[in-house]
Amino acid sequence: MAVPDAQALPTGPFRFIALDVETSCGDSGSICQIGLACVSNDNRIETWASYVDPEQRFAAFNVQLHGIGPDTVAGAPTFPEIWEFLRPFLSMHHLVQHSNFDRKAIAAACKVYCLPPPDLSWSDSVRIARQAWPEFKGHGGHGLGHLKTALGLEFTHHDAGEDARAAAQVVLKAENRLELCFEQIAETSRKAQMSFPL
Repeated sequence: MAVPDAQALPTGPFRFIALDVETSCGDSGSICQIGLACVSNDNRIETWASYVDPEQRFAAFNVQLHGIGPDTVAGAPTFPEIWEFLRPFLSMHHLVQHSNFDRKAIAAACKVYCLPPPDLSWSDSVRIARQAWPEFKGHGGHGLGHLKTALGLEFTHHDAGEDARAAAQVVLKAENRLELCFEQIAETSRKAQMSFPL
């Protein structure tokens, strides 16, 4: 599997991009899949995903969780290859993660490969969900598993592309619930390199 062609990426502009990763073991830098959900100005969601060769071991727990193993990533790009491809695209947008794991995983993978620390604009859809549905605290919580049921989301959990799409859907539903736009609920003090009007 070669590094994806840049033409394969969704074409923007996008209001924000949700990002999710899966890892091969307990090392947060062992990214074996990365998924994006790109939200356009009319709230359409375009997803993109790629397997990544983590060049690390696959722990049985992780394989059971997401179904990705050594055979799945055979021939897939390594993280430096996929990051060189994605970084310019991601740096132009606000990113959404569901919890802080994905941001930490990207940073850890960059550190493993001695790449410059990523300078990206991140927001957390867990925090956004807490704003929109405070009543879920102590009653299922704000993880994707509970939000899937509570908000009627349809996605396959622990697939990076599907989880990214779910995080994007959480933000869109939160906008409707709070009657506020993403910029108002993003809880980030930093802006992407290029922002686009709603």
